[in-house]
Amino acid sequence: MRLTEKGQVTIPKAIRERLGLGPGDEVEFVLDEDGARIKRASGSPSRGRRLVERLRGRGDVALSTAEIMALTRDV
Repeated sequence: MRLTEKGQVTIPKAIRERLGLGPGDEVEFVLDEDGARIKRASGSPSRGRRLVERLRGRGDVALSTAEIMALTRDV
């Protein structure tokens, strides 16, 4: 990998997939005696959590949980 003038590198797709990283995810670099490791930032919400938070309270249908469940069943 090549470091850009801004100090950026592209994390290969196979590594992003294995770590479960996606756009907007935060990572940390951890230095040890062998060099540096990359990991998901501690305390950083997952992509799914960010999506849920963004959608929370945006529903516009006034149905109870029982009514929603009834719609999903073959009755």
